[in-house]
Amino acid sequence: MAEPVRVRRLTDQEGQKLQQIVRRGSTNSVRYRRVMLLLASAGGNRVPVIAQLVQADEDTVRDVIHRFNEIGLACLDPRWAGGRPRLLSRDDEDFVVRTVTTRPTKLGQPFTRWSLCKLVAYLRKVHGRAICLCREALRGLLARRSVTFQRTKTWKESPDPDREAKLDRIEDVLGRFPDRVFAFDEFGPLGIRPTAGSGWAERKHPDRLPATYHRTHGVRYFHDCYSVGDDTLWGANRRRKGATNTLAALKSIRAARPDGASIYVILDNLSAHKGTGISC
Repeated sequence: MAEPVRVRRLTDQEGQKLQQIVRRGSTNSVRYRRVMLLLASAGGNRVPVIAQLVQADEDTVRDVIHRFNEIGLACLDPRWAGGRPRLLSRDDEDFVVRTVTTRPTKLGQPFTRWSLCKLVAYLRKVHGRAICLCREALRGLLARRSVTFQRTKTWKESPDPDREAKLDRIEDVLGRFPDRVFAFDEFGPLGIRPTAGSGWAERKHPDRLPATYHRTHGVRYFHDCYSVGDDTLWGANRRRKGATNTLAALKSIRAARPDGASIYVILDNLSAHKGTGISC
């Protein structure tokens, strides 16, 4: 005759946890009923008696006991998976992610950015796949795969024909002498502009600021110096760009390494970076 189904011997921690759930848990919850089932089995009760106690099928009682013997208290929180079965395979999901992260023009589409409607229409007519998804299902898929709708950013590329060679030189000195590498550039023009802010006012009568304003003191340029090795930024505000101000910034960089040994300064080809007293 087969041995009766019963839980293994409870540890002290498991017994305390089960007793705590019984005292604090809701009597109508699945967790509470499973705890009562396990305690009844630990007390020596047979499966038919336990099934009547917790108002469950005998096969369910046996499944819970076997599950507890395998994984312990984790069996108290069943992971039921209901609903409609998955329509997309993992490969189809990967294809959707690759598609949405590829520019439409590269796939022969007459627009530059995907929307959910355009993506749904495109996936339905892909040759050999015909992936049918509604917009909300597609939105949920992209969210699960950490693909979000973001604003496009722009950047500038240098037209310098020697760009690659110069970048190689920069990478070389950064790798060999990081403590003696500096960068210099100007940021601006910077103008004083009014900021709206917030404050108390009568309903529907907020404070107003004019959209136009006068620059009575001109603009400023921030001449900034950056030490790669020290991760330190410093600089000064100037009225204009010019070789004189550039030379002053380079002297401050030289003062940061007063030992007289070679230093390396990264800057662009602006004419203000060339002049009397500035040599490479």
